[in-house]
Amino acid sequence: MKIKETPLKDCYIIEPTIFEDERGYFFEKFNEKKFEELTGMNGHFVQDNISKSSYGVLRGLHLQKGEHAQAKMVSCLEGKVWDVAVDLREDSPTFGKWFGIELTAENKIQMYVPRGFGHGFSVMTETAVFSYKCDNFYNKESEGSVKFNDPDLMIDWKIVEKDMILSEKDINAPGFKEKNF
Repeated sequence: MKIKETPLKDCYIIEPTIFEDERGYFFEKFNEKKFEELTGMNGHFVQDNISKSSYGVLRGLHLQKGEHAQAKMVSCLEGKVWDVAVDLREDSPTFGKWFGIELTAENKIQMYVPRGFGHGFSVMTETAVFSYKCDNFYNKESEGSVKFNDPDLMIDWKIVEKDMILSEKDINAPGFKEKNF
């Protein structure tokens, strides 16, 4: 596995080493020991989540706050998504900055999104199956969010807004300056 830094502090791209032959392929999706050695970050995960969405679905920007904050290791198991992380840690040198990457079933790339970040993705294919490994358990009362189209963030979701399919929660999320994180 190769670990690459993103422009955001503590946010990483994980590229697997893929072994292919006439039977198919094999790769190590995650190795906690290697991850911790290469990043210095805790790689212990306690909850796995999967979502399936259709083209145009935008999920985000979401996070868990306080003692229930979560780091996530995300990947796309089927289809293609544009995955976005936003640094919401006020003491970070990259506070208020975002980074996006295309995650696909074919490229098998993962992104590590640390605690204190907002996260979201938009679906760019007919359907996509998305995987989240979380290092803390979900707690509904600790949900936080930031409006997907906040003008202070200027996130390019790679799909036009008229094609976006959003939840009521995401439509009504507070803006970045409201600090619901």
